[in-house]
Amino acid sequence: MKEKQKIIEKKYLIVFILITSLFALWGFANDMTNPMVSAFKKILKELSNTEASLIQLAFYGGYATMAIPAALFIKKFSYKSGILVGLSLYAIGALLFYPAASYEAFGFFLAALYILTFGLAFLETTANPFVLSMGSPETATRRLNLAQSFNPIGSLSGMLVAQLYIISALKSDDYDSVAYNMLSSAEQAVVRANDLQIIRNPYVILGLFVIIMLAVLAFVKMPRKEDQNHDLNFKQTVKRFRSSKRYYEGVIAQVFYVGAQIMVWTFIFQYVDVLNESRAADQQLTATWYNMSAMILFLTGRAICTYLLKFINSGRLLMIFAILAIVATAGAIFLPGMAGLFSLVAISIFMSLMFPTIYGIALRDLGEDAKLASAGLVMAIVGGALMPPLQGRILDIGGDKFNDVLIMGVPEVNFSYILPMLCFVVVAVYGYRSFKYHLPEKS
Repeated sequence: MKEKQKIIEKKYLIVFILITSLFALWGFANDMTNPMVSAFKKILKELSNTEASLIQLAFYGGYATMAIPAALFIKKFSYKSGILVGLSLYAIGALLFYPAASYEAFGFFLAALYILTFGLAFLETTANPFVLSMGSPETATRRLNLAQSFNPIGSLSGMLVAQLYIISALKSDDYDSVAYNMLSSAEQAVVRANDLQIIRNPYVILGLFVIIMLAVLAFVKMPRKEDQNHDLNFKQTVKRFRSSKRYYEGVIAQVFYVGAQIMVWTFIFQYVDVLNESRAADQQLTATWYNMSAMILFLTGRAICTYLLKFINSGRLLMIFAILAIVATAGAIFLPGMAGLFSLVAISIFMSLMFPTIYGIALRDLGEDAKLASAGLVMAIVGGALMPPLQGRILDIGGDKFNDVLIMGVPEVNFSYILPMLCFVVVAVYGYRSFKYHLPEKS
């Protein structure tokens, strides 16, 4: 009888624990940074909404810029080298928030964030295929789902830090435009400097923590695959990717999934604003807590899916969860009041499976090519930059508010979730093709 494959072999356990901590590190940065668009707009009154949104462009631009260079680097050197470079860039970007706050220059903050996400691109491009390689190919997707379970823990922590130590502490938020303009120039300068330091401090602390992680990982011996080669025939490698439908369809599915994820989590604030319009002052809802509830469901879903993948083909489970996400999104669009909000929050448990499972399916059996192939899946994160502006345009159909007009009988913000729904259709199709054609065997 064939011995049952373990998710994590004992010889990889320490390294696996250290690498999975990195998943929490980039989750923390992601979700601490998301509210900064709003924070900078409040502090730097001269910024337009478009200029404040450059934070998102800098963040996702860093991923898009550095994913392929990171993949080429780890293909030539090693996974460990990629991790150390990634942590170095992460720390440098975070620490640059200190001089950025001193100079009070928004462009400096953007540059710091751009460099920080160079590091995140290195870490994601390296850590995902590294985890897949730590053991049997039969358990690779389950192993990556387990590692990715630490990502929402970091995300949840980032949300808490942003809400409790940045957003709620901003002095700029204590003044409306009239009251702020009544302050003297000196008083405005004090408020501005104070708030930029409030933003600065968590990033500097994060940078120092990343340096500690860098020192620890630098002295840890990591496995190096025996079949590692240094042939960087980029053109031939890309040609092999183009011949793999499972891979390039996976990149497409990942673009749409990441776009859906960012839309679902970003516009929950506008969704709650519309609900609050019909509620009394003492019954107002706080969007942050519902967003955190969604993240808790996301984390729970990761744990459940790691177990379910033991029994269910990864492509089949991906399709099932995508269909359930479509149903939940339809609820967010068409169900009134709190039922719609609960449906919106529930989408997260069905999204939990998607990123690591698409990743695992797409990279399966690519061997050393997985290092470069992972770059395409990391670059797919750019879907998070491309999709939300389209949803924002739907919100602007009737005016500046979120329910200026009804579309198909529902407010604009509700109808805008048609875009994530369409994204989940793409994911469902990929899941179906994966178990029907690409990976018909149990995985």
